Amino acid sequence: MNRTGKTILLVEDEQDTITFIKEKLEEKELIVNTALNGEEGLEMALSLKPDIILLDIVMPKMDGITMLQELRNDPWGKLAKVIILTNLSDPDNFTKARCLNVSDYLVKTNWKLVDLVEVIESKLSD
Repeated sequence: MNRTGKTILLVEDEQDTITFIKEKLEEKELIVNTALNGEEGLEMALSLKPDIILLDIVMPKMDGITMLQELRNDPWGKLAKVIILTNLSDPDNFTKARCLNVSDYLVKTNWKLVDLVEVIESKLSD
């Protein structure tokens, strides 16, 4: 499958996480844009309209759940594909994210980078 031109927005405040995810996705010929907080992520999401948004929950300025709520208020953002990538496995955040129609909810300690790539590729082909 030729993925050239498919875009990912990675909204994450941990630089090491950004680096290894971005490098792996770029190997797959995906275009990766990054934002360091929810405010920046929301602005970029609405202007770039990426194919998939990878969204952390705990971030400065605006957390991921708030960003997701704001995104869902936009006509484009209502249907945007969002995968939550977080260290939080608590049921409250999972429930909030599911109610906001996320494509997937991945707890960082439970997945390997290759698994993330598989999930993204699967969502891109939906």
